[in-house]
Amino acid sequence: MQVSSLNEVKIYSLSAGRSLPEWLSDRKKRALQKKDVDIRRRIELIQDFEMPTVSTKIRVSRDGQYIMAVGTYKPRVRCYDTYQLSQKFERCLDSEVVTFEILSDDYSKIVFLQCDRYVEFHSQHGHYYRTRIPKFGRDFSYHYPSCDLYFVGSSSEVYRLNLEQGRFLNSLQTDASENNVCDINPVHYLFATGTAEGKVECWDPRTRNRVGLLDCALSSVTADTEIDCLPSISALKFNGALNMAVGTSTGQVLLYDLRSSNPLIVKDHQYGLPIKSVEFQHQLDLIISADSRIIKMWNKDTGKIFTSMEPEYDINDVCLYPNSGMLLTANEAPKMNIYYMPVLGPAPKWCSFLDNLTEELEENPESTVYDDYKFVTRKDLENLGLAHLIGSSLLRAYMHGFFMDIRLYHKAKLMANPFAYEEYRREKIRQKIEETRAQRVQLKKLPKVNKELALKLIEEEGEEQQATRKRKQKNLPSLLKDDRFKVMFENPDFQVDEQSEEFRLLNPLVSKISEKRKKKLKLLQEQEAQEQEEEEEPEGKPSDAESSESSDDEKGWVEEVRKQRKLLRQEEKVKRQERFKEDQQTLLKPQFFEIKEGEEFRSFKDSAKKQKLMKKTLGDRLKLEEKLGTLDVSDTTVGSKQATFRLKKSEQQKKQHEAEKQHRQERKALRRSASHLRSKHGRGRRFH
Repeated sequence: MQVSSLNEVKIYSLSAGRSLPEWLSDRKKRALQKKDVDIRRRIELIQDFEMPTVSTKIRVSRDGQYIMAVGTYKPRVRCYDTYQLSQKFERCLDSEVVTFEILSDDYSKIVFLQCDRYVEFHSQHGHYYRTRIPKFGRDFSYHYPSCDLYFVGSSSEVYRLNLEQGRFLNSLQTDASENNVCDINPVHYLFATGTAEGKVECWDPRTRNRVGLLDCALSSVTADTEIDCLPSISALKFNGALNMAVGTSTGQVLLYDLRSSNPLIVKDHQYGLPIKSVEFQHQLDLIISADSRIIKMWNKDTGKIFTSMEPEYDINDVCLYPNSGMLLTANEAPKMNIYYMPVLGPAPKWCSFLDNLTEELEENPESTVYDDYKFVTRKDLENLGLAHLIGSSLLRAYMHGFFMDIRLYHKAKLMANPFAYEEYRREKIRQKIEETRAQRVQLKKLPKVNKELALKLIEEEGEEQQATRKRKQKNLPSLLKDDRFKVMFENPDFQVDEQSEEFRLLNPLVSKISEKRKKKLKLLQEQEAQEQEEEEEPEGKPSDAESSESSDDEKGWVEEVRKQRKLLRQEEKVKRQERFKEDQQTLLKPQFFEIKEGEEFRSFKDSAKKQKLMKKTLGDRLKLEEKLGTLDVSDTTVGSKQATFRLKKSEQQKKQHEAEKQHRQERKALRRSASHLRSKHGRGRRFH
């Protein structure tokens, strides 16, 4: 029994027992059935439930006791008694059956529509009567109140055959060129036919007048569908008094309310294949629609997929066993499939043991692989020393490897690897060693960029985790695992420059701490290497000593800041001397310049200096101005810098300043001479 599951719906395939490879001959299969108990006990629900070549249609009688199927070749009908779980009879026919209908509750009255325009009637004993219709038929329906058979086919007319009178009645004239399918509503007996133009015509059998017309082809085309031709009607089914499902040749199923011309829902199978059958499941309000490739079950209110099945062979017809979870299919293969879904309903009363069987299977699930055969690759064969068997009957080529008997595989494996116990023992020892290593300090992988910063964060995390454990608080998220700071440890542009002035002033103890981290990294790498070589763990510094040293470093923070400032000043002096030497060594080459119109020429010196200054960066210009004395840079106590600029005076301002200075000196001299003359004049007056 094969089990599949889609959307958590278990589907049991009762027509297939334990899986066997297709390339096994019938003789080997029979031998396996004799030897293997599992194959002999596989479920064959109905004996010989198959056709010689192909099965085309399948039906269940109204009393649920008989299952009837038609197929080829030769054209025949087979009836199966479910109470006996075997075939009741088989009848061969003169031509292939297009469709058939069981008119009675059992198999006593059957009507067959054949491909050569003949309509054949069978009774309980066998063939009863045969007649012919004017055109090739495609489908028919039986109207119980009037005992009329309505035939549709490659004609615009709907032929009526009355079984009570035994004669043809007046035909119904439709507007279509051809009619594909038809159905009669079981409640109010409204007759509907699906046309090749994609329309559904509804007729009242009492008045023989058309009472409605639905354009399903136009409604089936949505924005997402792509069609190459006009959709025709390929399936039709009534549900109750008001609902009707229509299947098109382009793979759409439309659900209608007879009171509206617009569909309630449109479901696309997405395969572009004609819909073969449409059934209603009343317990869960599902619609079961099938094309030649897939059977889909979906909710009729929302259109949501409930489950689906894709048989191995193309589907010709689908029949739902009444009031149960059993589904029967006619396929393009000899075997007719039987599916059982416990979700849809219980098993029929003639096979009630299926419920207990499926419950046991759900408790003890089995694999559906080939249990007697092992799949091996060419490399596996070389390892086992069986490469010389390639091409022999012991190996069966399949995809990228071979199938071989499982017993041969086990024997070869034992011979090729006699020390399996030693390998098992080594594996157990390795597991024990790994358990002991887990208690040691594990070296975490550091990023390529900002390794020391990452190590610092890891150490801080460890300390925080210990503190939170004591306080019983939640751990904060790590920066290393945060996606917002991910680039800082991947992009080299974010590498921290530890030699820069800002970093050294803000982190005066970074040199000592970085040296410690480097030592720790080295110790951890050595430890990892020794673990790989299975050597003893090296003893490192205790954590108490490190913490005491870090506290001493914090006390000497001020002294370290002063030392760093002195070092920075010395480095700055050395850089100035080197730049001064470079400036002296540079030789100036003669250059020619062109003066633009409207500009005055003052001197080569000013223009050359301006051009040089414009080419230099902002940092170089600031340093040059600092050298000339127009800029003064000083460090603050916090570690930042303070710059003071002095404006440089022009030549005109200098001349004006000198003139003012000379003018002040002349005025001072005049004042002195005037005061001297006054003093002399006062003395002469006194003498006289």
